[in-house]
Amino acid sequence: MSRERRSLAVEIRAKGRTLEGYAATFNKPAEIGGRFVETIAPGAFAASLRDQGDILALVDHDPSRVLARTRSGTLRLAEDTRGLAFTLDIPDTSAGRDVLALAERGDLGGMSFGFTALDEHRDGNVRELRGVELHEISVVLAWPAYDGTVVHARSFEASAPFRAYADRALKLLELSR
Repeated sequence: MSRERRSLAVEIRAKGRTLEGYAATFNKPAEIGGRFVETIAPGAFAASLRDQGDILALVDHDPSRVLARTRSGTLRLAEDTRGLAFTLDIPDTSAGRDVLALAERGDLGGMSFGFTALDEHRDGNVRELRGVELHEISVVLAWPAYDGTVVHARSFEASAPFRAYADRALKLLELSR
């Protein structure tokens, strides 16, 4: 099984030095690089959250820019009826200050998550993620892959430029197989 990443524009709110919102939303179709449509089923993250492994919050999937982690309690994750909710305490680091400034201005691209698919259902070009091993969530500074959701710290509608980002991610994924 290979690790995958999915990015999406989602609701993010800055509250003091805390960001909160959704790293993933359920039952929202997303076109992945023009190759297939993917949805996330409710409960897809339940096993990862139950296992209480150390899940990181990163900037753009970069492990050198850690914002928070579940092990220290600075990242809190939960599934609800909408999706994978998160609350993260922003550190007083250059990466943290940058993310907070962009969130307050409404300039964040969205959220992303790194995972390994454990249970999926495919029907033609449609893929449903039913169970994943969650490795990390990331604040995405550019274009997210999932379309049709909103980032709030002001307001941002995801747009067509996400396709180039998704295509690059898929090429990397295919090369790693």
